[in-house]
Amino acid sequence: MNTVIITAKEFLHILNEKGINPDNLSQMVVKRLIEKGEKLATAESCTGGSISKRITDISGASGVFDCGVCSYGNNIKSKVLGVKSETLERVGAVSPETAVEMALGVKKLANSHYGLSTTGIAGPTGGTKEKPVGLVYIGISTQKNSYAIRALLGEEGYNRENIRKIATDLALFSIYSEIGE
Repeated sequence: MNTVIITAKEFLHILNEKGINPDNLSQMVVKRLIEKGEKLATAESCTGGSISKRITDISGASGVFDCGVCSYGNNIKSKVLGVKSETLERVGAVSPETAVEMALGVKKLANSHYGLSTTGIAGPTGGTKEKPVGLVYIGISTQKNSYAIRALLGEEGYNRENIRKIATDLALFSIYSEIGE
C-alpha cells in the first residue's frame, strides 16, 4: 500500500511556499471540482465532519458534493463505508488500510469521482507509543489510484483543535492537488 508521510511543519512549509492560505482551501477545491465537472465524497472520523462543513460553506458545493459521512464509530466504518472487520481487527481504525477503505467506500456510496477520508488520534487522550496523539491518516481514492497519507501532527505540541484543523487543511490540500488542473 502506498503511504506518503508528512509532518505538520512540512505541510505548513509547503502551503507557505505555494502562497496558499489554508482558509481558502475549501473554496479552491469546490472551484476546481466545478471546473472539471467532478464530484467528491468524504468519510471523516477524527475531523468530525469539519471537511464536509468547510466544503458545504462554499456556494455551489451542492453541484460537486453529495455525501459526507461522519464515521466516528467502527460499526459505521463497517456498515456504511464497507471497511472490512478484518482490517479493523488486524490494524485498527487508525491505519492506512482503514483510511483507504473508508475513502473507497464513501466514493462508491456516493458514486463520486473522489473519496476523501480521515482517521486518527486528535487527543488529548488515546495515544500510544505506536500510535501517538496527532497521528492522522488521510485516505484518497480517485478513478485511478487509492493511497494514504500518514500525517504526524502532534510533534509541535499541538492540541486537539490544532490537530483537527491541520488534518482538515491537509485533506483539502491533498484532494485539491489530486484533482489537478
